[in-house]
Amino acid sequence: MASLQVNGRHNCGGFLVSKDFVMTACNICNTTNNKQQTNLPLNDSSAPNYSFFQLGNRMQLAKIPRSAANVKDNQKCRVAGWGFTRTGNGAPNDLRMVDVSIINQQVCRSRWGRLPANIICAGGYGTNKGFCQGDSGGPLECNGIVVGIVSFNRNAICDYPDFPNGYTDISKYLPWINQILRSKD
Repeated sequence: MASLQVNGRHNCGGFLVSKDFVMTACNICNTTNNKQQTNLPLNDSSAPNYSFFQLGNRMQLAKIPRSAANVKDNQKCRVAGWGFTRTGNGAPNDLRMVDVSIINQQVCRSRWGRLPANIICAGGYGTNKGFCQGDSGGPLECNGIVVGIVSFNRNAICDYPDFPNGYTDISKYLPWINQILRSKD
């Protein structure tokens, strides 16, 4: 996990995909998230303002899909971050993680209306679990593989269970991600 910070304070999340790159959606930090903002920047982790959550002296790289994400309805996954734990209450000091379930695409579309094809829905609907502001850019991990990036919820409101949380589907960007990762070698 990475905390992308502004003036020493957590702004949004990310995760290490190589020793040189953090994957995030930080372009949406400090804005009201909406379903149109699903970009997937890769940032050079040697840049300032990155803090890494470490286990001992060892950083562990996130595993990303090698092909299309194969998530199933109701599959148990987890999301992590330093975001608010309730709407408007401020960010915790400790990294938090919560289990969320994948939501059927038809159910997700019935709540949101039109959604781009690069969205995975999980948590935030039919449950009191999901992400909140400050978690943007963090990972949605299913079976040890990060399949999505925290992207949007409804009107920056974290009180559930009204709308599914939206994650950018990493597998839709694999050619571009692999090109960037190879270019660093």
